[in-house]
Amino acid sequence: MAQPLFHPSIEGAQHGNKSLAEFLAYAKKSGATGAQPSNFMLHDNKGLRSAKEIKQIFGKAKMTLDGISAHCPFWVHTTAWTGSPTIRPFIPADVAKKSPEQIERWAEDYLLGLLDLCAELNMNILPMFWGVAFGWEVATGYPWGFWKGGDYDLIAEGKERFVKKTAKIRKHANKLGIFLAHEIHGGTAAMTADDFNILVETCDGDKCLGVNADPSHCWEGEDFETRFLKVAPRIYGCHVKNFAIRKGVPVRMMEPNWQKRGMQFCDIPSGDLNMTRYAELMIQCGYPQRYRQIMGTPTAPLVVEAESAYRDLDATSANAIQFVRDNLCFPIAAGSFEDGMGA
Repeated sequence: MAQPLFHPSIEGAQHGNKSLAEFLAYAKKSGATGAQPSNFMLHDNKGLRSAKEIKQIFGKAKMTLDGISAHCPFWVHTTAWTGSPTIRPFIPADVAKKSPEQIERWAEDYLLGLLDLCAELNMNILPMFWGVAFGWEVATGYPWGFWKGGDYDLIAEGKERFVKKTAKIRKHANKLGIFLAHEIHGGTAAMTADDFNILVETCDGDKCLGVNADPSHCWEGEDFETRFLKVAPRIYGCHVKNFAIRKGVPVRMMEPNWQKRGMQFCDIPSGDLNMTRYAELMIQCGYPQRYRQIMGTPTAPLVVEAESAYRDLDATSANAIQFVRDNLCFPIAAGSFEDGMGA
């Protein structure tokens, strides 16, 4: 029988109350064979751990390192210029008191160091997302015509800003052979597939600009098939996450309580999205083949990122890992089902 292309993995950002060793033990017990810790899980009281120590922790747990979730520091880097308080949860308290320019420089230095660590770990794919490079007005995505006036052009300014602010990081990533896998996501520098392709074009086709696929952010008119086929050659990472849309409830509202929101992330099996079709689409897009070639691994990770407003987080994630293991890590067809007909 043909072997699977995928293995079950889990993203660590939501599990930040666990140490790296605790997170890996939980993931393994739940059925995962690999894990994608957040950058914060790789810290000790002196800063980022050494590559040797991280490898030892993964080796002891008998788990594969499937990436490092670096969404938070990248968000800080490309959003600091706006002065937004949303960056504060992800930076040290003393750094948060500095000017936006100083915070941006701090984030840039941190990311350059994180890239060096990735290189030492032989981790050539970094899941992340770029922050609000085009400004909050554009990030709303609201269909109005005020993004350009007689003395301003928010889109043109955003393109120039993105190129300049990310230049040093992109250059270092390219030097190290690392792909920066942006999670196309509402409120980021690329909220749709077309947005992402604009970033690539603006940066003259920069090789390091990649995509971290996540179907749970396709809930406003662009389904996951439309989105990911448009960026298929640049998909280097893959999250597995689901959502439920509550009929008649606005998906955009000033309501911080997730139980009352119109779009809710939820457990993998009961959401609105068909995860089997999503996994099949990833094969069509070439994700597992690309990941395996770059990383030199026999399988590619399907990285669970399950959240729920009602169900316990650990239980939600464990259920998701087991769903991926039992339903999405299937043996791949060696040919067409028609091949044996009439034989």
